[in-house]
Amino acid sequence: MPRAYDKSYFDKFYRASDTRVRSAAEVERMIRFVLFTADYVLGRPVRSVLDVGAGEGNWLPVLRKLRPRIHYQGVDPSAYAVRRFGARRNILLGGVGSLDQLPLRDGYDLVVANGVLNYLSPDALRDGLPQIVRRADGMLYLEIFTDTDDITGDTRFGQLESAAHYRTLLKRAGLVGLGMHCYLRRALEGRLAALERSM
Repeated sequence: MPRAYDKSYFDKFYRASDTRVRSAAEVERMIRFVLFTADYVLGRPVRSVLDVGAGEGNWLPVLRKLRPRIHYQGVDPSAYAVRRFGARRNILLGGVGSLDQLPLRDGYDLVVANGVLNYLSPDALRDGLPQIVRRADGMLYLEIFTDTDDITGDTRFGQLESAAHYRTLLKRAGLVGLGMHCYLRRALEGRLAALERSM
């Protein structure tokens, strides 16, 4: 990740009304969708969340509003975000490729990588996906955009690949698609009806 994820980056893409990627209301709708989809798939309320590429930990306030006792663990490569929000929002310094070296619990009901995977090089994505998958005991929300998607916000990442390319990577990492960026580990696919699978 070559650019600095400093205060000016977060101001531009998280807070400024003319350049932010999503409004607070859009973020809350997305989190509600992901959380309640995971509840449905698990057959019980989600109790723990790992947020990889957490940024400033913006998922935590919404999650706590919905589930006051939920365990949230964020991980982010931004020294600024961890210094400013780490203690208050439980964010560790690290990235996709360092999950195995961090003091994380073995399994989370929900693992999130929202808006971060496209920043990784092809090798880093291929090597990092298994580290993400190993942390999931439930559902994963992995937002990845393809070369045919119309993207807003920070688009200064590497070359986007085809949907088929990313599907192959996700399958090799042991995932079954549910649609809308939601996945399960293959070991849990028995919970799904045939048409609940997207790949």
